[in-house]
Amino acid sequence: MLIDIHTHAYRVKMPFVTPFCTLPELLKEQERLGIDMSVVMPIVSPEIYIPQSTDDIIDMAKEYPDRIIPFCNIDPRSLSNSPMARFEDLMEYYKEKGCKGVGEVMPNMRMDDPKVQNLFRAAEKVGFSVTPDGSDQLDGDFGLYDDPGLPQLELSLRRFPNLIIFGHGPVFWAEIAKLETPGERGVPFRFLDEGQVKLTLPNRGQKIKEEGVVAKLLRRYPNLHCDLSDGTAYNAMVRDVDYISEFIKEFEDRMYFGTDTCAPGQKIPLIDTLKKWKDTGVISKAAYNKITHENAMRLLKL
Repeated sequence: MLIDIHTHAYRVKMPFVTPFCTLPELLKEQERLGIDMSVVMPIVSPEIYIPQSTDDIIDMAKEYPDRIIPFCNIDPRSLSNSPMARFEDLMEYYKEKGCKGVGEVMPNMRMDDPKVQNLFRAAEKVGFSVTPDGSDQLDGDFGLYDDPGLPQLELSLRRFPNLIIFGHGPVFWAEIAKLETPGERGVPFRFLDEGQVKLTLPNRGQKIKEEGVVAKLLRRYPNLHCDLSDGTAYNAMVRDVDYISEFIKEFEDRMYFGTDTCAPGQKIPLIDTLKKWKDTGVISKAAYNKITHENAMRLLKL
């Protein structure tokens, strides 16, 4: 069984920039990849794309309750652009409608911004997990900014001990190893006449010489969990199989398969890699089952 902890879909096909799946396209992707259920996260912050309504995702789940798991999302600047906004009231409304968590939180703000911390506070109060994306820069990008070493993530984990925060995206997964340079954390754009193109990660394929802050935070904070979607997570997983085998043994109860599906036909090598690792003994069958579906079933109460 495969439960995908992280996908996106729009009610109608968007005309440019990112060809996000419509619901029928996402269902076809599930069939193509052998995925049984998918968490669908609305995009609400304008830094990334045209904002959509959480109610669109709720409607998708109503139509296909055995295939779609709805998350809600709220931009931290909503409802007064202040750290006093009562997001818990809106989250309770979404919870009654069937939502299981909050994400993907993608405004280009500091993670320790009081408005972002207020969103986290409300999610902890309601009992939702939070899935943020991250960035190594403020302005010209999407995702919550954190410094090298992830001190703002650690602050949030300490401040909200009952809030499950998913580690996701390049800023988080770059620190599975000790950083050689701060620039390893980001995936910058190269500007061309015909548009902008993302550059590749400089640490792709590099062995892990020294453990990074990710494992240290996981040991210290049980409310930190790992979202394995996105190419930056896959890069972290396959950089050094010997290290990752031990990493998974230690943290298999808090690791979740995901795709971050953004377009039809997207390549998801993690599926075959996990199967290969199970068959060759890199990971145990028990770990495989936890990562692919059991952890999600427990967290989301499926």
